[in-house]
Amino acid sequence: MDLEQSCLKKIILLALAEDRVEADVTTRSLLVFDRPARAKVRAKAAGVISGTEVFARTMHSVDPDLKITIAKADGSSVLPGDLVLEIVGRESSILKGERTALNFLQRLSGIATLTRRFVEKLRPYRTVLLDTRKTTPGMRYLEKQAVRDGGGSNHRLNLEDMAMVKDNHIAMAGGIRAAVELVRAACPGKKLEVEVKNIRELEEALALGVEMVMLDNFPPDLATQAVALNRGRAKLEISGNVTLENLAEKAASGVDFISVGALTHSFHSLDLSLDISRS
Repeated sequence: MDLEQSCLKKIILLALAEDRVEADVTTRSLLVFDRPARAKVRAKAAGVISGTEVFARTMHSVDPDLKITIAKADGSSVLPGDLVLEIVGRESSILKGERTALNFLQRLSGIATLTRRFVEKLRPYRTVLLDTRKTTPGMRYLEKQAVRDGGGSNHRLNLEDMAMVKDNHIAMAGGIRAAVELVRAACPGKKLEVEVKNIRELEEALALGVEMVMLDNFPPDLATQAVALNRGRAKLEISGNVTLENLAEKAASGVDFISVGALTHSFHSLDLSLDISRS
């Protein structure tokens, strides 16, 4: 089992254990009325769906006999009232698992929805939208999938993916050159990105032939200057204080990437409802 699937299994089991689904005092008290039922999850707001797989796997962890039909695949746009998915099975099983499963689906759909808004703003430009590692602990892979469902791209999934020499690493090594040379010696073949705070640091990083440079909190005019100086030698990324309001101005500088931490730390869950009817 790869790391992503291992993490997914663990987070589902943890979420169900956290909610004590097998000790649901309300549902357990009403089992005399338990019978087959049908539940429909519908959108209550416009957005983009993400998380149908983890929703289904969460419900199947409660009851593998539940039948789940997905009406809106991950990455699909929805409007209020649209059917997202349908569940058929024991009413008690649906009741026990619904909140945990919806928690996943609503939050991931919120990330996908916010990502889509940023992507739409970037359509006139060549700049690619990236996420960051500012994710909910334990939900990294789910949240980065939600970014992809919204049309964005992932930066690095984890610390092993690539080398990123940031300001604290530079201070630790005593300078950009020392940090880059040590990383290259220790991890040959790994893609390397360097964070810079001004044009002087950019020039130093470019002279070292790094593959990617992060322009940390560069205003648009300085980013435009950086693009001209770079002349296509490295891929340039803008990061820091990026909002929907200033996104276009930053993209107009001509940078290759803009990374946005808000995609996974400042989203609003998509409003979804689950209604049950007796079969």
